[in-house]
Formats: sequence, structure tokens, C-alpha cells
Amino acid sequence: MRGGARRHPDLELLQEGSRLTCQETRSKKVNMLHPERSSLLCRAWLAVTISILGSRPTDSRDVSASRPNILLLMADDLGIGDVGCYGNNTIRTPNIDRLAQDGVRLTQHLAAASVCTPSRAAFLTGRYPLRSGMVSSDGSRVLQWTAVPGGLPANETTFAKILKDRGYATGLIGKWHLGLNCESSTDHCHHPLRHGFDHFYGMPFSMMGDCARWDISEKRAGLERTLHVGVQIAAFAALTLAAGKRTRLLPVSWAPVICSVIASTLLFISSRVLGVLIVRADCFLMRNHGITEQPMNFSRTASLMLTEVSSFIQRNKQGPFLLFVSFLHVHTPLITTENFIGRSRHGLYGDNVEEMDWMVGRILDVLDREGLTNRTLVYFTSDHGGSLEAQLGPHQYGGWNGIYKGGKGMGGWEGGIRVPGIFRWPGVLPAGREVHEPTSLMDVFPTVVRLGGGETPQDRVIDGRDLLPLVLGTAPHSDHEFLMHYCEKFLHAARWHQREQRGKDRETSM
Repeated sequence: MRGGARRHPDLELLQEGSRLTCQETRSKKVNMLHPERSSLLCRAWLAVTISILGSRPTDSRDVSASRPNILLLMADDLGIGDVGCYGNNTIRTPNIDRLAQDGVRLTQHLAAASVCTPSRAAFLTGRYPLRSGMVSSDGSRVLQWTAVPGGLPANETTFAKILKDRGYATGLIGKWHLGLNCESSTDHCHHPLRHGFDHFYGMPFSMMGDCARWDISEKRAGLERTLHVGVQIAAFAALTLAAGKRTRLLPVSWAPVICSVIASTLLFISSRVLGVLIVRADCFLMRNHGITEQPMNFSRTASLMLTEVSSFIQRNKQGPFLLFVSFLHVHTPLITTENFIGRSRHGLYGDNVEEMDWMVGRILDVLDREGLTNRTLVYFTSDHGGSLEAQLGPHQYGGWNGIYKGGKGMGGWEGGIRVPGIFRWPGVLPAGREVHEPTSLMDVFPTVVRLGGGETPQDRVIDGRDLLPLVLGTAPHSDHEFLMHYCEKFLHAARWHQREQRGKDRETSM
């Protein structure tokens, strides 16, 4: 039942202040009965009411440090307008919608950045990416290569690291995109296992169009154009020098002519094999520190991910565990298995969204089968908004951000940062509740740390706020007064959620 858990009428009577004594209740409900019988009925009524109270979701004090299993599901480049429970009635997402029906839906949930790397850094650390250095000022807004010597700093504390120290089994399955190595190809200084995860299976980099040699290209097409220009310049130089040598107009030896020819040939060969090199360099799967598939066989990637998720849950079902499933869907090149091709009304992108929703359902089925549903907090979101610029001719290969302007990479506009946010924890969180207060992906950090019995770091600023009071309904308002929105290191927008002294709130966006 959307909008809040069903409440028993007698429970409301008791909650109105617990002002009714047994005698007052007797006078209202049983004043026609014998006094002794009335007293018995009064005590019975109180017992039933207290039992109802005990069955309702508890407050945040009761669930703190309760150490549930924690399952975090994050889509890649999913637009908020692509999900049924956020208003889409043409792309089928029944499993994500079921999470919202059975749990709490956040309507003003915001990413800390509109692109992958900084947003994911903020999610894991609870801090604006500017604080951890996971932003740039030269246009390289995300990590561009697997082998780049950079990533999430070793001195940053992730929620996985804290919960691991508290006895949780921690796992990451899917996309990382926060760096791999520093000085050598084997030091793995930025690897997920260095940031609190016991187990990693997935891509250390990111899915991209270049992995499938799409016409939509992140870097291959630009590099090929640069190499083609180099080929032309070197060939022109070789011809000019050769003609000058033969006509004796240029007093040069044959050495520069030969060098120009060699350079032109090498640049031409490089342009022809560049796509293959990128696929091998960036598009591979790892299990912990070892490479398991290079290049990837995309026809079985989804099934491999699901098998890995099921295996992790089964190994750690005695709990508690923290599992972060970071989907490769729905980033271009929209790798979709044959069973889902052509099923949606929105082309390949819609097919990919519906396959991801099916994967969500399969993961939830594992929890049901293992009897873990009521002991597991499930969270679903996206790392940022859909990509409006993923277009090729008349075809749109990126997401839809509903009524919100802008998209991926557009840091000051709502479409790039407004994301789905759904929590489900049966028996604890009220089913069908909606929260219309501003919240952030960074809020997941203090929330899961508190649930796991950990403490947030005291030696640094944590920008996230504990969501438990909001999702439980014990607090009416968000703890965020300001939320900042950056593009690289530059502040593009600020959201001000003003608190007035008399309890009236006013929200202003600037």
C-alpha cells in the first residue's frame, strides 16, 4: 500500500499520546459491562495493541547496529525516467517496481556527480569527490584507461572497509572504475581488495562503446582520427623529401625520407589495430587479482555476473554480508542477450533496461530461496542520470531523465544527478512509503555503517547523512541543509533546504 504502512485503528488511538488510561478506555468502550469483566477486556485490549506496536517497523534506535545483510544494487547510466515506479509506463521494470512497493522510495535522490568515477567515489566514501581528489580540471572527468596510474586514494575509507572490520563478508561484483594500479601492472594499489572488499569479480574499468567497436566511441574514434592525420603528415613529408632529393632542390640525404616512410607505415598499422588493443587493454574480467576473461565474451557476461552473485550469497548466507552489485547495464554499447533483443518498445536501450530488471529479479529470487529476504536490506539506485548524448542518427542509445533537464555529464542540471533511490527491508521499513526530502548517494555510507555496528570516521568530513530516521518515518526532514553539485572541481549549483525556526521548511534551488 503506497504512502505508508497500514495502521490499526486501535493503534492510532493508543499513539495519540498514550493518554488513555484503562479507566478512560473502559468508560469509552465498555462502560456497559461489569467492572471485573471490563478490567479483563481492558488488559486484553492493551496486550493486543502492544503486540501490534511490536509488529510495526521499529524506530532508528532499535535497528542501529542490527547487522542485517546489505545488498546494494547500482545501475550504470540509468535515467530516472526509465523506471516504472518513477513514472515510465512503456519500459517494463516489474522487479524494481516491486522493490518500491515493498519498501521506501526516495523521490529527491541525488548523485554527487553526473559522471561515473566521481559519483562512485562519493558513494563509497560518503564524501564529495572533491575531498578525495577524484575530480579533474583538465576535461578528463573520469578515468580513461585501466592502466592509468590513478584511482581512489588508499587513505580514503569506504563503507566496505568499516564493515569488513566489523566482521562482514564484503563483495563487489560488476563495475569498479576507480583505478587499478600505481607503479606497475601488478601492484593493484587501487584495486577493490585494497578498499575493504574481500571478493571482487567484474570489470576494473567500465563498459564502453569501444568494447564492442561501436560507432559511438569514447576514445577509439578520436585516436584513430589523430593517427590518420599523422599518417598523412608523415606520408606527405616522405614524398616531399623524396621529390626534393631526386630533383636536387633539397640538399638532404635519404635518411629522413626513409624515417618518414617508416613513421607513416607505423602510424597506419597503429590506426588499424588500435580498436583491438583497446578491447584487450580495457575490456576484461577479473576475479580478485587474476584476469579470467580477456577480451570479454559478451554473450555470457550477464549469466556470469548472476552466477557470481548467487555463489557469494550462498557462501555467506550465515551472514552478515555486504554485497555491492554494480551492473554493467545500461551503459553503451548496451550488451544485451538474445532473449531480450527486440522485446521493448524503446529499441536496444529499452531491451537492456528490461534485461537488467530481470537480473534484479533473479538476485532477489536468490535471497528468497536462501531464506534471507527478511534479514537483508536491499538498495537500488543509479550512479547518475541517463546519457542524452548517446545518439547515432535518429536512434537514442541513452536514458531518459523524465521531466528533468540535462543528463549525464551535465553537472548543474537536474537530469544528470537525479537518480532512483529505493530501500527494502521487510518487517522493518514500511512498505510503500515515499520520502520527498533531498537525499544523496553519499547518505548510504553513514546509513550502512550504522546498521553494521560501525562508526563513521572522526578524522575527516563525512558529507552523507544517516537515512534511517527518514526511511523509517521517525524524522520528517532531511539532515541536509545544503547539497553541492560540481562539474569537475567547479561548483555549478547548490541546493538549499532551509530550516526555519518554527518547524516550517522551504526548499530553494539555486
